[in-house]
Amino acid sequence: MVDQVTRVNTQTETATHSSEPPMYQVILLNDDFTPMDFVVRILVELFYLSTEQAQHVMLEVHMNGRGLCGIFTREIAETRVAQVNQVARQNEHPLLCVMEPAP
Repeated sequence: MVDQVTRVNTQTETATHSSEPPMYQVILLNDDFTPMDFVVRILVELFYLSTEQAQHVMLEVHMNGRGLCGIFTREIAETRVAQVNQVARQNEHPLLCVMEPAP
């Protein structure tokens, strides 16, 4: 009786690591009409910042013309921008939120 040797193909699969997705900054832009308390409420409710953090960002927007709300993947950033702009319009405020590629 002849012993049969089964040859197994042992190819190693190279694990491909996907690179991190591009990140985007969500930024509030200053205007002279939107009340500061509304901006704080937006930051607390939509970006889940503490009241203290929200007040800091609101003052940054007020003093520098723009403030960073957070850094997110593209899909999340687009959603947050749309939510802010929609809530601002529903409340008849000209507040504008934009997104930019993160540095």
